[in-house]
Amino acid sequence: MFEGKKILITGGTGSLGHALTRRLLKMKVDTVRIFSRNENNQVRMESELKDERLRFFVGDVRDYPRLVRALEDVDIVFHAAALKHVPVIEYNPFEAIKTNIIGTQNVVNASLENNVDIAVGVGTDKSVSPLNTYGATKLLMEKLFVTADNYLDSKKYKTRFIALRYGNVLGSSGSVVPKFIEQIKNKEKLTLTDPRMTRFSITMEEALDFILESTRIGSGSEIFVPKLRAYSITDLKDSLIEMFGKTKEEYIGMRAGEKLHEALISQDELGYTYEIDDKYVILNPFNTKKSKRSYEKKMKRVKLTRSYSSDLAEKIPKNELKKIISKSGFL
Repeated sequence: MFEGKKILITGGTGSLGHALTRRLLKMKVDTVRIFSRNENNQVRMESELKDERLRFFVGDVRDYPRLVRALEDVDIVFHAAALKHVPVIEYNPFEAIKTNIIGTQNVVNASLENNVDIAVGVGTDKSVSPLNTYGATKLLMEKLFVTADNYLDSKKYKTRFIALRYGNVLGSSGSVVPKFIEQIKNKEKLTLTDPRMTRFSITMEEALDFILESTRIGSGSEIFVPKLRAYSITDLKDSLIEMFGKTKEEYIGMRAGEKLHEALISQDELGYTYEIDDKYVILNPFNTKKSKRSYEKKMKRVKLTRSYSSDLAEKIPKNELKKIISKSGFL
């Protein structure tokens, strides 16, 4: 479905945007437009990828007129722009509201105005029963995307809106893996939060497969969730020490707004959650449309009886964690 298409990625110079661009350029797309406010990263990305199908738009999702112009003639938009660092957002909450919520509504409105075929909102497990401002803003990002599909009822608009929700991309920029590696290499203390902490994990390649497959089958108004395993912070720490050598450790406690465990599906969502192959789909209980879904025959009632939480999920063994870290590109 991507061949010959014009695609725009908001936040396109981030880790996900960069990797998604590389994958799309292998799929005979017409153009990939990168929309971000970091012009330095755009220059670096352009010189690194060197592809005439790339277009770069300096802009902010807070700037609606700029978004409208950037989305002209676009077929598919991947909305990945967000403020995401939890402590920073806790200190600057309204800045996150302006980017993650108002910016999302701008993407929705600009997509409708330009009759984009499909808009995909990239979310996070932190939106489930959110404890911090970041999670709360990403929960509202999901809500704005799945309810935007209601505009299809008017027959004036054609844009389908879907949301994606997944866990930490192990080894992505800003994640704990490169930070730990740097601390070990510099002979610094390894700063750990809580030895009991667990997190869902997905590799970048798995994330890209999930994003593109969900985009392909999405009918609109649903949230897709991959079936993931999790890791404990203790196993991650031990794996890195085995790879790079022992160093001193210091437990600093959890940061403000941080959870001990994350969830991908809350217990309250299980009533309208289904399994499809290697993923779950959470249907919008307020959606009255009866459109046929391409995956309808594969849908099975979810077998989960409790929230899909990182402490209850299958854990990644240490030997596999080490292989994932080795392939992450941070070594």
